[in-house]
Amino acid sequence: MKKILVTGALGQIGTELVMYLRKHYGEDNVIASSRSRKAGAEKLIESGKFELVDVTNAQQIADVVKKHNVDTVINLAAVLSAVGEKNPTLTWEINMGGLFNILEVARETGISVFTPSSIAAFGPSTPADNTPQDTIQRPTTMYGVTKVSGELLCDYYFQKYGVDTRGVRFPGLISYEALPGGGTTDYAVHIYYDAIEKGKYTSFIAEGTYMDMMYMPDAIDAIVQLAEADPSKLVHRNAFNVSAMSFAPEHVCAEIQKHIPNFVMDYDVDPIRQSIADSWPNSLDDSAAREEWGWNPKYNLSSMTVDMLEKLKIKLGK
Repeated sequence: MKKILVTGALGQIGTELVMYLRKHYGEDNVIASSRSRKAGAEKLIESGKFELVDVTNAQQIADVVKKHNVDTVINLAAVLSAVGEKNPTLTWEINMGGLFNILEVARETGISVFTPSSIAAFGPSTPADNTPQDTIQRPTTMYGVTKVSGELLCDYYFQKYGVDTRGVRFPGLISYEALPGGGTTDYAVHIYYDAIEKGKYTSFIAEGTYMDMMYMPDAIDAIVQLAEADPSKLVHRNAFNVSAMSFAPEHVCAEIQKHIPNFVMDYDVDPIRQSIADSWPNSLDDSAAREEWGWNPKYNLSSMTVDMLEKLKIKLGK
């Protein structure tokens, strides 16, 4: 990667990824883009090149790729799971229409494309524990449908046109820099904020609901490592399972209580998000990623909690 365009750059992943890339690849070599400017994102926007790009507009993508001589697109523009169930049409337009436009530009210009998939690509008929790399995928959400479709579309563009496409299936992502944007795993971020600010949290996900999770520094490492990996060693390319930890809400609560003893948590389960969570795997088998490009996460629940609380206290002035 030499000239990188990040779409959806003002979201949870992009907020941290862009700053990381600018530090390691140079401020002028990373173009952040979003369909609109976002309050609170001034630091990122002003730290380097920024373009307004709506991924549903193919010409806008092509123009920015040409203007900045881009060789790699990291496509983070997406509507997430819970929001997607409220507006499935928009979810398809952005998640699939946007990806198709980017792949078409890649086909015409020879650039590489990294597009993350998700554990949402699996469904209730998928083996729930240690979910295999290659297994049945019958998701029950529009977000999941777009992720499976995106995996297949990226495979198609690689096989048919030789476009260098790559991607991982991210679990729930936890970070302190930016709040998530309407996913089923969002509780695992909000709980840390409320622990510091309120001393209590009400979980919309039920006790005993295991889901795979990952701390954002590991997620960024996964993107960069795979994007820079030797293509001759990649077998799966667009849908690598990656995992770091698997836990239920009560496990996060117990870990926080080691540092904030008076912290308490109760439950007010959201039926929509709970049904989505129940359809997803409890844990993923990420051995293919480990074997093909050396994936090896650094954080577990304990070390992540220490870092989250430390960084959030600074951010929140506590």
